[in-house]
Amino acid sequence: MNKLRALKQIWQDKTLTPVVRRFPERKERFTTSGASIVIQPLYTPSERSEDSGEAAVYLQNLGFPGEYPFTRGVQPNMYRGRLWTMRQYAGFSSAAESNRRFHYLIEQGQTGLSVAFDLPTQIGYDADHELALGEVGKVGVSVSSLQDMRTLLQGIPLDQVSISMTINAPAAILLAMVIAVAKEQGVPLDKLRGTVQNDILKEYIARGTYIFPPLPSMRLMTDLFRYCARYVPKWNTISISGYHIREAGSTAVQEVAFTLANAIEYVEQAVQVGLDVDRFAAQISFFFNAHNNFLEEVAKFRAARRLWAKLMRERFGATDPKSWRLRFHTQTGGSTLTTQQPDNNIVRVTVQALAAALGGTQSLHTNSKDEALALPTKQAVEIALRTQQILAHESGVGDVVDPLGGSYYIEWLTDEIERQASGYLNRIDEMGGALQAVAEGFIQREIQESAYASLRAIESGAQTVVGVNRYQSETTAPEETLRVDEVVQNERIAALGALRAGRDDAKVEAILHRIEQAARAADEPLLPLFVDAVAVDATLGEICHVLRNVFGEYQPTSWV
Repeated sequence: MNKLRALKQIWQDKTLTPVVRRFPERKERFTTSGASIVIQPLYTPSERSEDSGEAAVYLQNLGFPGEYPFTRGVQPNMYRGRLWTMRQYAGFSSAAESNRRFHYLIEQGQTGLSVAFDLPTQIGYDADHELALGEVGKVGVSVSSLQDMRTLLQGIPLDQVSISMTINAPAAILLAMVIAVAKEQGVPLDKLRGTVQNDILKEYIARGTYIFPPLPSMRLMTDLFRYCARYVPKWNTISISGYHIREAGSTAVQEVAFTLANAIEYVEQAVQVGLDVDRFAAQISFFFNAHNNFLEEVAKFRAARRLWAKLMRERFGATDPKSWRLRFHTQTGGSTLTTQQPDNNIVRVTVQALAAALGGTQSLHTNSKDEALALPTKQAVEIALRTQQILAHESGVGDVVDPLGGSYYIEWLTDEIERQASGYLNRIDEMGGALQAVAEGFIQREIQESAYASLRAIESGAQTVVGVNRYQSETTAPEETLRVDEVVQNERIAALGALRAGRDDAKVEAILHRIEQAARAADEPLLPLFVDAVAVDATLGEICHVLRNVFGEYQPTSWV
């Protein structure tokens, strides 16, 4: 019996039965029609079927939420138990200014913080370095020292609010600063919750904020894994990012494939240095993009979740179900936003956010309508946050687990994305893994070709972008945009000068020397030394300078 006929047999009248035995709840939920329509937490085809062939395999792949292979979600009751974390990405100018924005967002109902750092911070330079001039505080907050981190997190209870930081090459140093602030607040490290991106491979592939070559970068990554597994168990040690891969021009399939290829490399590196996969895998998280093709995005999230579960159980032999779960944050697609008719971006973001929610995201950032023009204004940020809140509290999407599960199209598309992504993973395995695929430029070339094809489709009109190549209107004056005052840079330079003048230089020199010695030793832990270094006011740039002298700097190769 073919699959379609089998499914028709399974989905006869009265076989779509709600499953309620797994989710005892005191409070019933209803549609807007009232108590006449009670909403159960989960709906699934009946498990009764005479067919044991393709349809049975199909139902096994579909599974139940909170159970392997997690196609329908990583938690049994998903948003019935807890909504996704509303985590708006924010940071600009000085630590004090960004702290004010964080408090504003929390007052508006945001439930987690996501920190954007400026480019000098991302590539390990202090605000007073000559290469930082003109970039201080422009695309994120400037953080050069523990004093800055202390100001950034002032009034934020670290045992109650999780902190996500988009930082990669110097991730361990920024985490050391957060740990130091937590200690000052009296927060036990086992209560500290948050995430560092710490995903260096995608920097070589798509983003460019790298510092060190791949092998020492991998050492810093696994060192952070080891430290957090022992001391900071609730901290997500890595957020493996498909977001930037997609922003660089990849397809949805490539986003899944290349993200998981990087993840495989990280797990293999950690295992090679002696870490037990079940000791650290539960602290791995992911970061995906949400674009405009609504149903493809929903299927993409489901396919990624299922594929990762299979990889962790079958390839790496993980036995703890927590190690199989792909937990992910989503950000709506920045590259889809347009400077033309920026109000249209509100609609785009809503569609993308809805796809993330229906795909089962654990946290979500919604872009602001003006982000194609500049850093978002306070008004634009509020609209973006309200978009999430309306979806969460007015749309009903959180009332049912995986409400699109079982759709003929969604399930076929989920299977197809998994199949094609698996094909890419096999090719990368044949090359020797993601590290080698990056070195050979394979992943970079694949993304470049997809980006070029998309651009040609838009230019030819084959792909419609409303307000850009169709439905254009007269150009209007740009809306008010946020501008970072140039005085910020001078203030930051002065603050660093005062910091250096008031610290104990002998202690700073001593810890920097210890870091240099440890970096030259192949197996010496570095993160504990970073914690000690920031505590005596050694700066980010000073620590990175020592590491640059030992590790060298990565020199990219053009793959055009």
